[in-house]
Amino acid sequence: MQNRKIRISLVYLLSLVYAIALGYFISKDKMHLAAIPVGLLLIFLTLYRLKLLYWIILFSVPLSFPLKELGLGLDFNMFLPTEPLLAGLMVIFIIRLTVDRGFDKHVLKHPISQIILFQLGWLLITSITSTMPDVSFKYFMSRLWFVAVFYFIATELFKNPENIRRYIWVYLIPLGGMIIIITLKHAGLGLFDQKASNPAVDPFFNDHTLYGAIVAFAIPLAFGFLVKSKLSWWQRIGAFVILGLLLTGLIFSYSRAAWVSLLGGIGVYFLILFKIKGRTVLLVTLILVGFFMVFGKSLLMKMESNDQDSSDNLTEHVQSISNISTDASNLERLNRWSCALRMWMEKPIFGFGPGTYMFQYAPFQKEAQKTIISTNAADGGNSHSEYLGPMSEYGIFGALSMLLLVFFSIRTGIRVYHKQTEMELKMIAMAVTIGLITYFLHGIMNNFLDTDKASALVWGGMAIIVALDRRKVKS
Repeated sequence: MQNRKIRISLVYLLSLVYAIALGYFISKDKMHLAAIPVGLLLIFLTLYRLKLLYWIILFSVPLSFPLKELGLGLDFNMFLPTEPLLAGLMVIFIIRLTVDRGFDKHVLKHPISQIILFQLGWLLITSITSTMPDVSFKYFMSRLWFVAVFYFIATELFKNPENIRRYIWVYLIPLGGMIIIITLKHAGLGLFDQKASNPAVDPFFNDHTLYGAIVAFAIPLAFGFLVKSKLSWWQRIGAFVILGLLLTGLIFSYSRAAWVSLLGGIGVYFLILFKIKGRTVLLVTLILVGFFMVFGKSLLMKMESNDQDSSDNLTEHVQSISNISTDASNLERLNRWSCALRMWMEKPIFGFGPGTYMFQYAPFQKEAQKTIISTNAADGGNSHSEYLGPMSEYGIFGALSMLLLVFFSIRTGIRVYHKQTEMELKMIAMAVTIGLITYFLHGIMNNFLDTDKASALVWGGMAIIVALDRRKVKS
């Protein structure tokens, strides 16, 4: 008892010293020295409270911002404060693997883990063969610490189901806070329209489409806890508030891809709920493909006749999804996809190198496909596809590995849902699977796995599915 009081007193004393030192350095406008107490705190957490450090990093993900926002003029960029912490945690993880001499072999043998390891190995190979090795190795390293922390370390944490619940809420709570801030920024701009959707999310999100993708993924998680979890009355109120904030964020994201992906996720939910067999889904898909092949020309003519551009009016904004005649956003996606395919045809096996699309796609644009928002600059965004992007950057095996991850993640999630007997874990399996599906559908239109915000959800979601699958096998 006495030792416990001493430890508590020491924590309060160190916290006071930390706060005073931090306040002093900030008041003297010595921000570089303000990093000293922060660094000491991180060292302490690393040595004595590593799990707490993990939750702090995860909590910081929705709040992170790009290094370039500090205006230091550096020639590289990363998300702060998360990426430096992720890199450090990855190093600690590797050291511990060396000391402990191994990782859970059952997790490593899981198909999802094997695909991830193959993808990482192929990323390393294609970074060596890259047209821009410096860019590719930076991309490879960021993917490595995202996967190490949000997937491999997470699978260890998730052996305790309580950590699965904690992981979800540690992400959702700050995300809810960010939605409040972004909504207030909308109000500050005096605009709740499509034009304000990008300025409102800056600098915490690259653009409104990333914001929409994250919110769409999170909605099934919050909804699942609200309706299928044993929560106290105040926890249920909290879940209701978070869900309300997420729905508000989804509407004002003005991200058509996010809206469509959530609808697609809801559709898949009913397929899973009613146990529609895979062969039935495949048959219907083949029928739809055949229908498109027969009537595709007429459908394309109909789409080309749609001249409804992106709009502040929600109904008109939805109608603009199929406009491929005048909507600049849709036409630019077609331009980027075409460039990705031409790049892949030039380098079909190894691609141009991870992370290089935005620097290499310009010569592959055709004048007839350019739009008013087309650019040759490296700041013009990426391939707008989680599947065509890897194909152009790290070849056919890059795209194949991504498709295999999609297939096995959904397949495993559905299997876990049907086999799991504990109702709350059954709900989590369903919610995470639907969340992943929203992202995979959104990935047709955009690609965000190079960001910490998407990586924490996608790789973390896969880790949850694998952990629940392993738990099912053990039981």
